[in-house]
Amino acid sequence: MLKSFILLTTVVLGGAFFTGCAGPEQKLGRGFRNTGEIVRWSSMGRSVEQVSLFDSPDSGLSDGVVKGFTQTIARTGMGLVDIITFPIPYPSYEAWGTNVVPAAVQWPDSYQPGLSAAQSLQTDDKLGFAGGAILPWVPGNRFRVFDYNW
Repeated sequence: MLKSFILLTTVVLGGAFFTGCAGPEQKLGRGFRNTGEIVRWSSMGRSVEQVSLFDSPDSGLSDGVVKGFTQTIARTGMGLVDIITFPIPYPSYEAWGTNVVPAAVQWPDSYQPGLSAAQSLQTDDKLGFAGGAILPWVPGNRFRVFDYNW
């Protein structure tokens, strides 16, 4: 009796966790995306840029850095909570905490990223060409091969 109860419980829990629901997948993906903010620092760049433009350049380097750091830590924390609780539908699978930090990743207006320079994402890789950033680790380098603005 106990073995059949354990088997039934395992099947029910496995079915609940691994059914084709899009909610847990979206929540887990959002969690990974938000957790990557600690490496990406896009909120930091955007807040420094916005405060410098709308207040003053001096306050951008002080107030903007503090605001950006706060948003970066908040977004990273939200991502960790989403990763830990992704199979749990409570309160919902929708984004939460958007009154503190915007739901989408906020890049500075002066820079909008494109696709990564991965071989699988390039449309012309069968010909032997591949685009991507030249020296992507150099700050401020926005030159890309094969990006034409016709």
